[in-house]
Amino acid sequence: MAKLQQLTSMEQWEQALQGTSNKPLLVFKHSTSCPISAGAHEELLHFIQDDTGLPVDYMLVRVIEERPISNAIAEQLDVKHASPQAILVKDGQTVWDTSHWHITYAFLAEKLGNPAQS
Repeated sequence: MAKLQQLTSMEQWEQALQGTSNKPLLVFKHSTSCPISAGAHEELLHFIQDDTGLPVDYMLVRVIEERPISNAIAEQLDVKHASPQAILVKDGQTVWDTSHWHITYAFLAEKLGNPAQS
C-alpha cells in the first residue's frame, strides 16, 4: 500500500521536488477547515489505500498550518493556489493540476492508473 507523507518543512518540499526526476509526485493541498477539501481528502485516501504499486509518491500539505510551504509550491510550480488541489509533478514541472470536486477516485484512476490493477 502506498503512503501519504505530510509536508511540514521547506526542506522536505525541496527534497520531494528533487525526487520528481526519479518518480512522479502527487501533491495534495488540503484545507483542514473546508468540507470540500475533507471530501477530496477521503477520495485520495481511498485511492492510496488501493494503490499497491503505482509509480507515484504522494504528499500532503495543510494549507493553513503550513502556509509558507503551500505558497512555495504554488510559486515554484507556477500553479495558481487552490484548496483542495491535486498537482502531479514530474522532473520538477507540473504535469497537471485540478481542484475541488474534480479530485475523485475515478479522476485519479484515469490520470494515474487503476490502483486495483497495479
